[in-house]
Formats: sequence, C-alpha cells, structure tokens
Amino acid sequence: MPAALAVPDAACVAAVGLARAAAEVEAGNPAAVGEHLGVEAEGERLVVHRFVCNQLGYRGWQWTVVVTRASRAKIVTVDDVVLLAGPESVVGPSWVPYAERLRPGDLGVGDLLPTAADDERLALRVSDVDAWVDTDLYLELGLGRPRVLSDIGRAEAAERWVTGDSGPETPMAKAAPGRCVGCGFFVRLVGGLGRLAGVCANEMAPDDGRVVTVDHGCGAHSEALVLPSASPELHVPTFEAAPEEPEDAEPAAVEVVEVVEVVAVAVDAAAPGQEPAPATTEGELPLGHPAGSVDDADERAPEPYGHS
Repeated sequence: MPAALAVPDAACVAAVGLARAAAEVEAGNPAAVGEHLGVEAEGERLVVHRFVCNQLGYRGWQWTVVVTRASRAKIVTVDDVVLLAGPESVVGPSWVPYAERLRPGDLGVGDLLPTAADDERLALRVSDVDAWVDTDLYLELGLGRPRVLSDIGRAEAAERWVTGDSGPETPMAKAAPGRCVGCGFFVRLVGGLGRLAGVCANEMAPDDGRVVTVDHGCGAHSEALVLPSASPELHVPTFEAAPEEPEDAEPAAVEVVEVVEVVAVAVDAAAPGQEPAPATTEGELPLGHPAGSVDDADERAPEPYGHS
C-alpha cells in the first residue's frame, strides 16, 4: 500500500516511549533527543516517529525511528533508527561528480587527474589536425604521445586565455605601455596556438612563467623604458690636465742633438763595355732609367718596371 494511502497503525503510533528509548540509545545521550515532533505512516503497520535533535552542530536535524508490528501481533518492535536532516537543517551542497567539481588550481602535489577515453578535448595523434594546415604541424604529430589536443581542446584553451587574467581586457593590460607580442620577454608558442599566445619569461612581470595572449601587456614590457646602459652606476674615467710649472722653477737640463740632412745618391752600375750613368743632381732620387734608354734586345739589362 502506498504511504500516502496508508492508515497509521494505532499500536505503532502509541509506541512513542519505545521510539524515544531507541533514539536515546543510538544518540548515546538522553539529552540529545528532544521533543516528539509527530508520526507518519510509511506503510501497513509501519510508522515513523520523529524527535528533535539537541546535539550541537545539528540544528534542524531529526531523530527518525521506524517501528512496526507483525500481522495479528500486539508487540511493537523497532525497525530502524537514523538521524536525518529536516526542512530547516544546515546541510552541505548536493554531490557533484568530480569531473564537474574540479576547478583550475585544485590539483595538488601527487594528485592524479584521470581523463576519459573519449574526452573531446583530446584526439588520437593526427586524426583531428586537418583543421590546422600550416608549417608547424610537424610538432602536432604526437611523436611519443598517444594523444594530442583536438580542435575542441585548442579552442577551449584559447577562449580561457583570451577571457582570463592573461587576456587583453584586464586592467593591467589596458594600462600597459605595450603588448606582449612586441616584448622581448615574450616566448611564442608553436603551432596554431602560437598565433594567439606565448609564455612570459620576465622574472619581474606578474605573469612570469604563465601563458599570455599576444595582446596582453604589463608594466614590465621590455620596451616600456629603455635605459642608456644596463649599469648606469658604471664608473667612467676622467682625465685631469697636467699641473702648470711654477714661474720660479729652474729649467731642466736638455740635451741638444744636431740634425744632419742625409742626401741619398743613386749610382747605376754600368754594364761591361759601357760607361757609367751620370750621377744625379743633389736632391734627386731617380726611380730608374729614362724611357727608351735600355735596349729591349739586350737580355742582360731588362726594362725596369714602369718604363716603356
């Protein structure tokens, strides 16, 4: 018989004392069981007694005792005793599967996050790479990896990065003097995602070691303020003028050396049977014979270089 149509059994309804005693035994303290809240028929000769729970931290909870009796029997027995939440009790949120409960940052040291065999964010190597036809696809072949990011997985990652704290709409990015794409500390990703994002490698930047979009930015941009030197405190040597000699100083001894002018005179050796060439005038230093002064047929005296 449905519980809504069941008629409460009189003997079971009258067994309030039996139900309270069973609740006190279960609670371990008689003071933890409060006033009787009423009865409810759960079926034929099956009645539920409810009592207020006075234990600390269980406000609104109820001790629930199920009593029953056999057909044609007069003795009522206890079937079950439990502590259940009432309409006004403080309870935790409804249970959510771990796949829907996890959030970024929940994974700790030593934790393992399993993935489903049919996870739509993953694809079997090159099975879903056709949508990204570019010169960087060789890095998406999955060599050494069973699976790589699928089209859906890349699209979801790109949306998170663009709309998150590493995107272009953050207050820091809007106030930045330049974009990450023009920063020297920006390390672009490879493949299709490299058109959108990269990794910050500036130790002083708030996003150091994190993925940032090309249109993100911060005050640590490499071109925000360029100093003339990486070490502005570097010492630059200066040279002072030599001190002037006092007027009453005695002149130092100076050795006078006479300069003698040396005049070089060139004398050509005469060939056998010929007269020596005339000496040059003072100050001349001839470079060779006059043009045509040497017989071309004479093998003993070849024409000097530079003459015809």
